[in-house]
Amino acid sequence: MPMKKDDIYEFFRRLYEKNPEPKSDLEYTNNYTLLVAVTLSAQSTDKGVNKATKELFKIADTPQKMLDLGIDKLRNKIKTIGLYNNKAKNIMDMSYILMRDYNGRVPDTREELIKLPGVGRKTANVVLNIAFHKPTMAVDTHIFRVSNRTGLAVGKTPDAVEKKLLEIVPDEFAMHAHHWLILLGRYTCKARKPECTSCPVHDLCQYEDKTS
Repeated sequence: MPMKKDDIYEFFRRLYEKNPEPKSDLEYTNNYTLLVAVTLSAQSTDKGVNKATKELFKIADTPQKMLDLGIDKLRNKIKTIGLYNNKAKNIMDMSYILMRDYNGRVPDTREELIKLPGVGRKTANVVLNIAFHKPTMAVDTHIFRVSNRTGLAVGKTPDAVEKKLLEIVPDEFAMHAHHWLILLGRYTCKARKPECTSCPVHDLCQYEDKTS
Protein backbone atom coordinates (compact mmCIF):
# COMPACT_ATOMS: atom_id res chain seq x y z
CA MET A 1 0.00 0.00 0.00
CA PRO A 2 1.52 3.37 -1.02
CA MET A 3 2.48 5.74 1.76
CA LYS A 4 0.00 8.59 2.26
CA LYS A 5 0.93 12.09 1.14
CA ASP A 6 0.91 13.50 4.68
CA ASP A 7 3.11 10.64 5.90
CA ILE A 8 5.57 11.22 3.03
CA TYR A 9 5.88 14.86 4.05
CA GLU A 10 6.42 13.90 7.69
CA PHE A 11 8.94 11.22 6.61
CA PHE A 12 11.20 13.80 4.97
CA ARG A 13 10.51 16.49 7.55
CA ARG A 14 11.97 14.23 10.23
CA LEU A 15 15.00 13.33 8.12
CA TYR A 16 15.56 17.04 7.53
CA GLU A 17 15.19 17.80 11.24
CA LYS A 18 17.78 15.17 12.09
CA ASN A 19 20.28 16.24 9.42
CA PRO A 20 19.48 19.54 7.66
CA GLU A 21 22.56 19.55 5.41
CA PRO A 22 23.47 15.94 4.54
CA LYS A 23 26.80 15.34 2.83
CA SER A 24 28.16 12.52 0.72
CA ASP A 25 30.52 10.12 2.48
CA LEU A 26 32.80 10.32 -0.57
CA GLU A 27 35.74 12.70 -0.23
CA TYR A 28 36.52 15.04 -3.13
CA THR A 29 38.01 18.48 -3.81
CA ASN A 30 36.26 19.68 -6.97
CA ASN A 31 33.74 18.58 -9.60
CA TYR A 32 36.28 16.43 -11.41
CA THR A 33 37.43 14.52 -8.33
CA LEU A 34 33.77 14.08 -7.38
CA LEU A 35 33.10 12.51 -10.78
CA VAL A 36 36.10 10.20 -10.41
CA ALA A 37 35.15 9.23 -6.85
CA VAL A 38 31.56 8.40 -7.79
CA THR A 39 32.77 6.39 -10.79
CA LEU A 40 35.11 4.42 -8.52
CA SER A 41 32.37 3.79 -5.96
CA ALA A 42 30.38 1.47 -8.22
CA GLN A 43 30.26 -1.94 -6.46
CA SER A 44 32.69 -0.57 -3.86
CA THR A 45 32.34 1.11 -0.48
CA ASP A 46 32.79 4.86 -0.03
CA LYS A 47 35.30 4.11 2.73
CA GLY A 48 37.38 2.00 0.37
CA VAL A 49 37.26 4.66 -2.34
CA ASN A 50 38.29 7.41 0.08
CA LYS A 51 41.28 5.37 1.21
CA ALA A 52 42.46 4.94 -2.38
CA THR A 53 41.82 8.49 -3.55
CA LYS A 54 43.39 10.25 -0.57
CA GLU A 55 46.82 10.20 -2.20
CA LEU A 56 45.56 10.07 -5.79
CA PHE A 57 43.76 13.40 -5.61
CA LYS A 58 46.85 15.11 -4.20
CA ILE A 59 48.62 14.55 -7.52
CA ALA A 60 45.76 14.17 -10.02
CA ASP A 61 42.84 16.49 -9.31
CA THR A 62 42.21 17.60 -12.90
CA PRO A 63 41.70 15.66 -16.14
CA GLN A 64 45.06 16.80 -17.49
CA LYS A 65 46.93 15.78 -14.36
CA MET A 66 45.23 12.39 -14.53
CA LEU A 67 46.35 11.97 -18.14
CA ASP A 68 49.86 13.02 -17.14
CA LEU A 69 49.83 10.44 -14.35
CA GLY A 70 49.15 7.65 -16.83
CA ILE A 71 47.06 4.52 -16.58
CA ASP A 72 49.72 2.29 -14.99
CA LYS A 73 50.24 4.63 -12.04
CA LEU A 74 46.49 5.15 -11.75
CA ARG A 75 45.92 1.40 -11.58
CA ASN A 76 48.49 1.15 -8.81
CA LYS A 77 46.76 3.91 -6.83
CA ILE A 78 43.31 2.29 -7.02
CA LYS A 79 44.21 -1.40 -7.00
CA THR A 80 42.46 -1.93 -3.66
CA ILE A 81 39.12 -1.05 -5.31
CA GLY A 82 37.01 -3.67 -7.06
CA LEU A 83 37.13 -3.73 -10.87
CA TYR A 84 40.07 -1.34 -10.76
CA ASN A 85 41.44 -2.24 -14.19
CA ASN A 86 38.23 -1.37 -15.99
CA LYS A 87 37.66 1.70 -13.83
CA ALA A 88 41.18 2.96 -14.53
CA LYS A 89 40.58 2.70 -18.27
CA ASN A 90 37.26 4.51 -18.00
CA ILE A 91 38.80 7.31 -15.94
CA MET A 92 41.59 7.83 -18.45
CA ASP A 93 39.16 7.81 -21.38
CA MET A 94 36.82 10.13 -19.49
CA SER A 95 39.66 12.52 -18.72
CA TYR A 96 40.69 12.60 -22.38
CA ILE A 97 37.16 13.47 -23.49
CA LEU A 98 36.83 16.16 -20.81
CA MET A 99 40.01 17.80 -22.08
CA ARG A 100 39.12 17.40 -25.75
CA ASP A 101 35.49 18.46 -25.63
CA TYR A 102 34.94 20.44 -22.42
CA ASN A 103 38.19 22.27 -21.73
CA GLY A 104 38.68 20.12 -18.64
CA ARG A 105 35.31 20.96 -17.12
CA VAL A 106 32.68 18.48 -15.98
CA PRO A 107 29.46 18.97 -18.00
CA ASP A 108 26.29 19.87 -16.13
CA THR A 109 23.66 17.88 -18.03
CA ARG A 110 22.71 14.22 -17.67
CA GLU A 111 22.82 13.74 -21.43
CA GLU A 112 26.45 14.82 -21.62
CA LEU A 113 27.54 13.02 -18.46
CA ILE A 114 26.21 9.60 -19.44
CA LYS A 115 28.17 9.77 -22.68
CA LEU A 116 31.38 9.69 -20.65
CA PRO A 117 33.05 6.26 -20.21
CA GLY A 118 32.02 4.59 -16.95
CA VAL A 119 29.25 7.08 -16.21
CA GLY A 120 25.74 5.67 -15.95
CA ARG A 121 22.51 7.34 -14.94
CA LYS A 122 23.10 6.85 -11.21
CA THR A 123 26.60 8.38 -11.32
CA ALA A 124 25.33 11.26 -13.43
CA ASN A 125 22.52 11.95 -10.96
CA VAL A 126 24.92 12.04 -8.02
CA VAL A 127 27.21 14.51 -9.81
CA LEU A 128 24.30 16.69 -10.91
CA ASN A 129 22.96 16.80 -7.35
CA ILE A 130 26.19 17.45 -5.47
CA ALA A 131 28.16 19.52 -7.97
CA PHE A 132 25.37 21.42 -9.70
CA HIS A 133 22.66 21.44 -7.00
CA LYS A 134 19.98 19.80 -9.12
CA PRO A 135 17.19 17.84 -7.38
CA THR A 136 18.03 14.46 -8.89
CA MET A 137 17.43 11.03 -7.38
CA ALA A 138 20.34 8.59 -7.63
CA VAL A 139 18.77 5.23 -6.75
CA ASP A 140 21.43 2.88 -5.37
CA THR A 141 20.87 -0.36 -3.45
CA HIS A 142 20.19 1.56 -0.21
CA ILE A 143 17.53 3.84 -1.72
CA PHE A 144 15.96 0.95 -3.60
CA ARG A 145 15.68 -1.09 -0.39
CA VAL A 146 14.43 1.77 1.82
CA SER A 147 11.87 2.95 -0.74
CA ASN A 148 10.37 -0.52 -1.18
CA ARG A 149 10.65 -1.63 2.45
CA THR A 150 9.02 1.44 3.93
CA GLY A 151 6.34 1.76 1.25
CA LEU A 152 7.65 5.21 0.35
CA ALA A 153 8.12 4.41 -3.35
CA VAL A 154 7.49 0.84 -4.42
CA GLY A 155 9.04 -0.31 -7.69
CA LYS A 156 10.59 -3.39 -9.25
CA THR A 157 13.56 -1.57 -10.79
CA PRO A 158 15.79 1.36 -9.78
CA ASP A 159 14.39 3.40 -12.68
CA ALA A 160 10.83 2.76 -11.49
CA VAL A 161 11.72 3.81 -7.94
CA GLU A 162 13.52 6.90 -9.24
CA LYS A 163 10.48 7.94 -11.26
CA LYS A 164 8.16 7.41 -8.29
CA LEU A 165 10.40 9.33 -5.87
CA LEU A 166 10.63 12.27 -8.25
CA GLU A 167 6.83 12.33 -8.27
CA ILE A 168 6.20 12.09 -4.53
CA VAL A 169 9.07 13.85 -2.73
CA PRO A 170 7.90 17.32 -1.62
CA ASP A 171 9.70 20.12 -3.49
CA GLU A 172 11.20 21.63 -0.34
CA PHE A 173 13.01 18.36 0.41
CA ALA A 174 13.93 17.38 -3.17
CA MET A 175 17.50 18.66 -3.12
CA HIS A 176 18.68 16.46 -0.24
CA ALA A 177 16.21 13.57 -0.46
CA HIS A 178 18.57 11.09 -2.08
CA HIS A 179 21.26 11.75 0.54
CA TRP A 180 18.83 11.26 3.41
CA LEU A 181 17.61 7.98 1.97
CA ILE A 182 21.14 6.69 1.33
CA LEU A 183 22.22 7.51 4.87
CA LEU A 184 19.03 5.97 6.31
CA GLY A 185 19.68 2.76 4.37
CA ARG A 186 23.39 2.63 5.10
CA TYR A 187 23.29 3.24 8.84
CA THR A 188 19.77 2.42 10.08
CA CYS A 189 17.54 0.60 7.58
CA LYS A 190 20.22 -2.01 6.92
CA ALA A 191 19.69 -4.93 4.57
CA ARG A 192 20.04 -7.85 6.98
CA LYS A 193 19.00 -6.36 10.29
CA PRO A 194 17.38 -2.92 10.23
CA GLU A 195 17.72 -0.93 13.44
CA CYS A 196 14.04 -0.07 13.66
CA THR A 197 14.08 1.08 17.28
CA SER A 198 16.49 3.91 16.44
CA CYS A 199 14.83 4.85 13.14
CA PRO A 200 13.34 8.38 13.08
CA VAL A 201 10.52 7.28 10.76
CA HIS A 202 9.74 3.82 12.18
CA ASP A 203 6.08 4.63 12.88
CA LEU A 204 5.53 5.80 9.29
CA CYS A 205 7.22 2.74 7.81
CA GLN A 206 5.05 -0.09 6.48
CA TYR A 207 7.68 -2.84 6.90
CA GLU A 208 5.98 -5.81 8.54
CA ASP A 209 9.06 -7.45 10.09
CA LYS A 210 10.33 -4.54 12.17
CA THR A 211 13.01 -5.36 14.71
CA SER A 212 12.37 -4.59 18.34
